[in-house]
Amino acid sequence: MEELYSQNAKIVYCFIFKNCRDSQLAQDLTQETFLQAYKCMDRYDGSCKISVWLCQIAKHLLYRYGEKHRHEIPEELEELHSASAGQPLKTAAYDTTYQQADAHIELVDVLKELQKLPSAMREVIYLRITGTLSFKEIGEILGKSENWARVNFYRGKELLLKGRMNDD
Repeated sequence: MEELYSQNAKIVYCFIFKNCRDSQLAQDLTQETFLQAYKCMDRYDGSCKISVWLCQIAKHLLYRYGEKHRHEIPEELEELHSASAGQPLKTAAYDTTYQQADAHIELVDVLKELQKLPSAMREVIYLRITGTLSFKEIGEILGKSENWARVNFYRGKELLLKGRMNDD
């Protein structure tokens, strides 16, 4: 298990970090990923690379974490909301926070549109844009072909762009 950890911990950590942008959470979920892998090692059938299998476990842990904590408001947005009650000073820090809040709101809008897509398309898009996974790896994770992953990503992207243009 130590060898498995030393060979794959960095890959799993990077996968999680790219999805959550929180180093402490990425470290915690990396540890949890290897704990879960140890518990269900008998389920690994060798049909994909071990790193892909570990990233599947990490993905599920990250989704579970997101579901449990989705109602929490980030501190930056709370600060922005309380500052907007009065007239905040226009500072570089304020502008940066405002830009981050705008980007967050736009991201939420895109994620809402993403939820309208069929689950297979949604999953491919999540894995492609939030991870460092190739279409081949995405196909392996989802039990489909590389071409299937490419087609679903392209079609999903087109539907998202079409939906965003109709909103404007």
